Amino acid sequence: MAPHASDDVSVETISAYGVARATVKNTPLSKEEATKIDNYFKASLYLCLGMLYLKQNPLLQEPLKVEHLKSRLLGHWGSDAGQIFTYIHFNRLIKKYDLNSIFISGPGHGAPAVLSQAYLEGTYSEVYPDKSEDVEGMRRFFKQFSFPGGIGSHATPETPGSLHEGGELGYSISHAFGVVFDNPDLIALTMVGDGESETGPLATSWHSTKFLNPITDGAVLPVLHLNGYKINNPTVLARVSHKEIESLFVGYGWTPYFVEGSDPETMHQAMAATLEKCVTEIRAYQKQARESGKAFRPRWPMIVLRSPKGWTGPRKVDDRYLEGFWRAHQIPLPDVANNVAHLKLLEDWMRGYEPEKFFDESGKLIPELKELAPQGNRRMSANPVANGGLLKKPLHMPDFRNYAIEVHRSGTADAPSMSNMAIFLRDIIAANQTNFRVFGPDETESNKLGAIYQAGKKVWMGEYFEEDADGGNLAFAGRVMEMLSEHTCEGWLEGYTLSGRHGLLNSYEPFIHIIDSMVNQHCKWIEKSQEVEWRAKVASLNILLTATVWRQDHNGFTHQDPGFLDVVANKSPEVVRIYLPPDGNCLLSCMDHCLRSSNYVNVIVADKQNHLQYLDMDAAIEHCTKGVGIWDWASNDQGCEPDLVMASCGDVPTMESLAATALLRENLPELKIRFVNVVDLFKLVPEREHAHGLSDREYSAIFTTDKPVIFNFHSYPWLIHRLTYKRQGQHNMHVRGYKEKGNIDTPLELAIRNQTDRFSLAIDAIDRMPSLGNTGAATREKLLNEQIRCKNEAYENGVDPKLLQEWVWPF
Repeated sequence: MAPHASDDVSVETISAYGVARATVKNTPLSKEEATKIDNYFKASLYLCLGMLYLKQNPLLQEPLKVEHLKSRLLGHWGSDAGQIFTYIHFNRLIKKYDLNSIFISGPGHGAPAVLSQAYLEGTYSEVYPDKSEDVEGMRRFFKQFSFPGGIGSHATPETPGSLHEGGELGYSISHAFGVVFDNPDLIALTMVGDGESETGPLATSWHSTKFLNPITDGAVLPVLHLNGYKINNPTVLARVSHKEIESLFVGYGWTPYFVEGSDPETMHQAMAATLEKCVTEIRAYQKQARESGKAFRPRWPMIVLRSPKGWTGPRKVDDRYLEGFWRAHQIPLPDVANNVAHLKLLEDWMRGYEPEKFFDESGKLIPELKELAPQGNRRMSANPVANGGLLKKPLHMPDFRNYAIEVHRSGTADAPSMSNMAIFLRDIIAANQTNFRVFGPDETESNKLGAIYQAGKKVWMGEYFEEDADGGNLAFAGRVMEMLSEHTCEGWLEGYTLSGRHGLLNSYEPFIHIIDSMVNQHCKWIEKSQEVEWRAKVASLNILLTATVWRQDHNGFTHQDPGFLDVVANKSPEVVRIYLPPDGNCLLSCMDHCLRSSNYVNVIVADKQNHLQYLDMDAAIEHCTKGVGIWDWASNDQGCEPDLVMASCGDVPTMESLAATALLRENLPELKIRFVNVVDLFKLVPEREHAHGLSDREYSAIFTTDKPVIFNFHSYPWLIHRLTYKRQGQHNMHVRGYKEKGNIDTPLELAIRNQTDRFSLAIDAIDRMPSLGNTGAATREKLLNEQIRCKNEAYENGVDPKLLQEWVWPF
């Protein structure tokens, strides 16, 4: 035997085998109830194997043959039994206590578990009538799983009752908490795979109890499923002692209850007792808080379920371990099409679940088992919370025009664009106290959004110190959710919007990359949902990026990365939108538009510092409606051919581009310059590729086909080249943007490093117009000297020259 890694661990105490070992010792089920539940369990497991293997002969009404099998076997078996076991036992409590609940499958690759329950509850046949509750419907139900033209192998948007796919692991708990915020009667029963429990996002999300108010919110009941193995490896938590696991979760603030074993008879009693203990504790905590009116942080219950991977399958096949080992993870018998003995083993295994007892000749589940499931919307597979668009109510929105920044002359006065927009957000929060929240990783105040605390403070269920009253902005019941985990904040927001509410995530631009993959997965969910007829549209996922690259000069290179836009631009054009408002009124217009939208991922990029203001409210609305436009007030090509197009996208790049335009007009007054600004980044894409894209004629009318374009962009320059690929005149497009050059700089020095400053842009423009000859050469030299002087002054004084800091549009 291999040596133990720790003296307090014995194989016997952490084994998934044997009669049930449980913290709660009751036996609440009668013999009849236990038998019915076990039969429902068997019927469910039969359906799981049917989905993995069969395309014909769904009830094995004739001997199993190779032609009954799918040609390509795909899917996962290992976690199915544990998930079904938990789901069925919770159904009993839904009926007993009239609970409002949903099921979140962390190991969503075990989709057969969830799908089997939706089918047995009748929900699947309701939304997909061709998958009827009869032999032919079951055949179609089996065949479609992981099959071309069918459904995927996870708890995808096509799955009734699912709002969490569980493909990429780590988000089940944060999604669950997002769902129960402002849902006081809801319990989210959440399976956490022991592989998933090893991920960083899952580890931080256990802290979500510190933000759950037992008066205003529902509850999450996690079931950590220790089945012991991932694809080919033991799981960490399955190989440590009880004491260590218990200490871990007590330290997180939970009360863990253990249910362990493989003997169905005793395991049914243990799970029934333990789940009921957890439900009654949850209800007691909520009753105490709600009747007293005093919120507090309970040590909420959770369950540690230890059962074998691939439970109820063959322990060994050909003298090699299957059940209780990593080989049970995916298709348990992968070679049945060419191994006669294994085909017979599969048939015997499936027949061992006695489908003929539980489904009548027509293929319908027998009435005595059918009655075990809840009815109507109390079925977890039919709960409208998991199809949140059905519950979504429009936000009560104040008129954003009432928050306008006065602009008497374009580009001559600065104002706090972000702080002003925060007042708009404050009033949205005030008017939507139960269905709108702001999320962010400890940056709301830093991001100049502090005004929103007047309408809703930061939720905090932890301990309070005296000094918190001095600007801490903490409250048991609030509307702002802050935790220094981008993963957890994003997961909360996703769960909140998918269940029918609205929200906004604000973050420093450089660190939004932490959730690249989460946003990627959400985009995929939304795109697929649009193809599912019965899925109602949910509120858009809105991300506000601030503390942007061009004003991270003081924090240095580590805080300079605008590349999230590249990640988002890779996603489906049906889903993603990117806006870079140049000033405060455009920011208001964009924010209003995004908060009213559905089924998108909206990204707004706007710096938090004071900036020049260019457009009054009417002009801002016109500009944002178009998404891209010529700024007549900054151009001098009216009524004639331009010599040059100066273009910009982003607030700081726009200012530098305008300053470059002014330098050119001052030094080369004969030049005819057109100034173009882009708010909606996808306007650059051809209309055939994106709904927001310009037609070729519209694009050429703005950017021309034969004139040099100097485009100053907020992010990495190659994204613009990609978006304008094959546009007529693209060879004239010269893009400047962040080129991964940074340090502790002044704003101008950072821009110079990346050739996005006014001097570099003006010089670039001159270089693209050789017809200027010696006149252009002299101006070029003058601008280069001025750039060197400004840079040296910054090195000497630590700040940019006052003339640059106070620059305004001169014309």
